[in-house]
Amino acid sequence: MTKDANPAAAADGGGDGRGSPVGRRVVLGMLAAGAAGVAAAPFLQRAYDETLGAAAQKDPTGLSGLLPAGGGFRYYSVTGSVPEKDARSYRLTVDGLVRHRTRYHLDDLRRMPQTRLVRDVQCVTGWRVPGTPFEGVRLSALLDAAGVRPEARAVRFTSFDGTYSESLTLAQARRDDVLVALRMQDKPLAHAHGGPVRLYVAPMYFYKSAKWLSGITVTDHVAPGYWENLGYDVDAWVGRSNGRDDAPTT
Repeated sequence: MTKDANPAAAADGGGDGRGSPVGRRVVLGMLAAGAAGVAAAPFLQRAYDETLGAAAQKDPTGLSGLLPAGGGFRYYSVTGSVPEKDARSYRLTVDGLVRHRTRYHLDDLRRMPQTRLVRDVQCVTGWRVPGTPFEGVRLSALLDAAGVRPEARAVRFTSFDGTYSESLTLAQARRDDVLVALRMQDKPLAHAHGGPVRLYVAPMYFYKSAKWLSGITVTDHVAPGYWENLGYDVDAWVGRSNGRDDAPTT
């Protein structure tokens, strides 16, 4: 402890003559300002998310994708714009090599047992958002309900943006940490983050977690997705693929 450190004086707003005292009013004012900031934060963050997400969808340059969005995430789409879906218009189809082709409404998915995972999210470009909660239905539950046929080997995912696709092997798709996610950061999945429903593959780089999920098709082989066709690894384990050595997210 240095000579100028006087915890007793600091606690009661007094001084010992060697430094400038901090009065009770200043301390209380700082505490009040901090409390106001905490209270206002959800509203400010929501406005920031909505403004940036809306701007990014209409930005032909793609420069808005370089800006941080809510919770450290960035809005990104491979198309110029993406139509919004809600509880009335959203549909998720499970088909392909299954015994029971199934179509889910958003409320159907909400009524199913939900799993909550809290993991870091790692983008292959380098940014990471630590301790991010995702919640939704295990993909394995939807596959079981559809009745996967014996010749099945993989699962392909498509987006209602009309362009994006991804794939997993059947074994990867059945992992307990792969979700059809309805919530992120403990609130309904926003459109800007791939809502109302997206894939979440916790141990893989985030490009595997297809946004705006509309189709789950069981196949007999792994079909490279959008980014794999542009050179990214099909098996995208964090820290073990794409020439990167990031810490695992599990």
